[in-house]
Amino acid sequence: MLNPDRNGTQPQIYVWDPFVRLFHWSLVVGFTIAYLTEDDLLTVHVWAGYVVGLLILARVVWGFAGPARARFSDFIYAPATTFRYARDLVLFRAKRYLGHSPGGGAMVLVMLMLLTATVVTGLVVYGGDQQAGPLAGMFTKDTGEAMEEVHEVIANVTLAFILAHIAAVILASFVHRENLVRTMITGYKRP
Repeated sequence: MLNPDRNGTQPQIYVWDPFVRLFHWSLVVGFTIAYLTEDDLLTVHVWAGYVVGLLILARVVWGFAGPARARFSDFIYAPATTFRYARDLVLFRAKRYLGHSPGGGAMVLVMLMLLTATVVTGLVVYGGDQQAGPLAGMFTKDTGEAMEEVHEVIANVTLAFILAHIAAVILASFVHRENLVRTMITGYKRP
């Protein structure tokens, strides 16, 4: 679907459906709240983690059942293609993609895996250490406490990947002369 941009001069094509955009920004909010609250506001931290977990489940379903650009089959590339794209992006000569680039697709998969690991380890910590949540009683307090360090490390690795993602979006926006943040808000991109 083509649409003129705000100046009415350049046509725009609809790329990101409402679910993908809502998922993306909800995930930003959920992870940020969970990361910043930790032990200080445990109930808020836990509920933010539940939201992130539900978002991940919904995104996986949407990756198989959603529209073409949302499907995993649209943005899973061979590792060599992904590394070539990343190299070319840094060299300011990367090919532009209408949907996810090979680097963007790889980042989606890595982030889904890291966030899943963060949620699962968080559930183990909560179930063991606090004897609460859906895994309450399945783990000992010692297991919960031991898993807490793993949970924190994975959350910090996730944050590092988020920062890399932001840097790559800025770089790709510059290289391709388009505002990718606006695209994730409006859903439209130039063809």
